[in-house]
Amino acid sequence: MKRILTYAITLMTCLPLSAQTVLTLEDCRAKALENNKEHKIADEEVAMAGYKKKAAFTKYLPDLSVKGAYIRNEKEMALIGENMFLPIGSLTENGFAFTPEQISNQWTMVNGQAVPLDANGAPFNPKTNPEKIIWKEYTTIPKEELTLDIRNVYVCALNLTQPIFMGGKIRAYNKIASINKELASSKRETNRQNVIVNVDEAYWQIVSLTNKKKAVEGLLQLLAKMEKDVLALTEAGMATKTDQLSVSVKMNEAEMAMLKIENGISLSKMLLMQYCGMSQDSAFTLADENLESIPLADPIENIDVNAMIANRSEVQSLTYATKIYKEKEKVVRADMLPNVALMANYIGTNPNSWDGFENKFGFSWNVGVVVNIPLLHWGEQIHLLNAAKCETNIANYKLDETQEKIELQVNQCIFKQTEAKRKLKLSEKNLERAEENLKYANIGFTEGVVPASNLLEAQTAWLSAKSSKIESEIEAKLAEVYLQKAIGTLGK
Repeated sequence: MKRILTYAITLMTCLPLSAQTVLTLEDCRAKALENNKEHKIADEEVAMAGYKKKAAFTKYLPDLSVKGAYIRNEKEMALIGENMFLPIGSLTENGFAFTPEQISNQWTMVNGQAVPLDANGAPFNPKTNPEKIIWKEYTTIPKEELTLDIRNVYVCALNLTQPIFMGGKIRAYNKIASINKELASSKRETNRQNVIVNVDEAYWQIVSLTNKKKAVEGLLQLLAKMEKDVLALTEAGMATKTDQLSVSVKMNEAEMAMLKIENGISLSKMLLMQYCGMSQDSAFTLADENLESIPLADPIENIDVNAMIANRSEVQSLTYATKIYKEKEKVVRADMLPNVALMANYIGTNPNSWDGFENKFGFSWNVGVVVNIPLLHWGEQIHLLNAAKCETNIANYKLDETQEKIELQVNQCIFKQTEAKRKLKLSEKNLERAEENLKYANIGFTEGVVPASNLLEAQTAWLSAKSSKIESEIEAKLAEVYLQKAIGTLGK
């Protein structure tokens, strides 16, 4: 029964602890990247750039489309205004001719040849004045026979267009689409590193405050013990009321410091939960909260600043932007060159325009080559080309300026990391001395040879040295994070 009771008590004790989720730094980074809206937007921009790249490639392929139209006209179309009357003659080897029997004109002899007379009795040449011929027989072409019913017109067409030479525009568009995809990936990497930096700052801030809380808790324990000892010494007449009040003041100061630290931990955890997309009532602990000392990476030696600058996503983004502007120059230049395309059509119309405009569908095909040669646009394309070159120059200047700033940033981060590690070593030595001083002060106070004020000073110096050491560790760790971001290797 005792064993069962022991197991039950142990299980009940562990249940609240199991509700505490332990998060590592990598867990927080992964959750933050998964939750961050800007990072999700960057993912969508990468996907969008991929689709645009595929869309740009289709410009190389033939374009096939079907078109259709219906037109309702108010009137029919008449090819003649009224009935036509055509004379009936004879067809000879020399073409259309007539004989005297086919006309009603009178004839006369001129220079031994028969010549027809017009209605006024004047001779005329029928070849030069055929309108004066009086025909005996006519044929009629009714107006309604040459009237076309186009009141309802249907048109359909299957069109195929294959670009042959577009001045290099299609090739430039495909390069721009490819570079845009790389640019989107580079921007996503920039956002990823910014998210990681924010998470690391919040994470190590919590670790720092948690360790400070432990230090203050230790101090409170010392002060509680000292308060009892001073009370006993006061009752024995070996300490004064002033000593007792001094301990109480230090106790209150330590409690106020504890309250500030606890509030800082709560706020820092709220910020980390917001980054990670966790609910504000989530219970968790960090894997590095109980570390006695924070592990630091070895300092980077033989730094190739130029190579590190090339790793920066911001530099890569500006490099891609410069390439895009260079390709845009080619797009503008392409508008100044001839364009050649192959065209093929299969067309259907109703009324049938190839068979007497009957009210039925008729189909026909055609093929051809379309050429467009720009001749005169009053220098518009030249001005646009010069403007595109200016944009390329601007992008190059921005790239150079960014590289200079990043080089300065890298050197500053290296300097800050070196200084942070030096500061950490000094704070560790200072803490060792403060612990030793506190040890001897406790012994002296117990033996009655050290006044309470000296012990309080030793405790205050120890807490200050402990806090300084914790802050130096976090500063050195964050300096390491900032340097990794500056050289483009953070999270890789």
